[in-house]
Amino acid sequence: MDFDRELISNGNPMESVVGFSRAVRVGPFISIGGTAPVGADGKTVGVGDIAAQTRQCIKVIKGALEQAGSGLHHVVRTRVILTDINNWKAAVDVRKTYFQNIRPVDTIMAVSGFVNPEWLVEFEADAVINT
Repeated sequence: MDFDRELISNGNPMESVVGFSRAVRVGPFISIGGTAPVGADGKTVGVGDIAAQTRQCIKVIKGALEQAGSGLHHVVRTRVILTDINNWKAAVDVRKTYFQNIRPVDTIMAVSGFVNPEWLVEFEADAVINT
């Protein structure tokens, strides 16, 4: 079985510099890589506010999923990546408002830092849709 590969972009100039896509759809599978809390203007949303940053990450993921013909309701896995594990509850409380009924599997982890020190969180998501 051979599937087409669709690259999803949100216009981030780093996509061509680094060589990545916001999301990739292959057949029914959609993978969304590390999504930072960045607005359309390229600036960090919610500096110092884990809840605002989490909402922005999910907003960007939602947009990428919709571009791929999907939506949050198709998400099967999320990864919450934090610079401070003590922020896990505040991030998960926001995540819950989007995924309470969908209930994808989840991983919560901490890293030493992101490329931009203003970022407190990044999200990743995987979805599967009917083709």
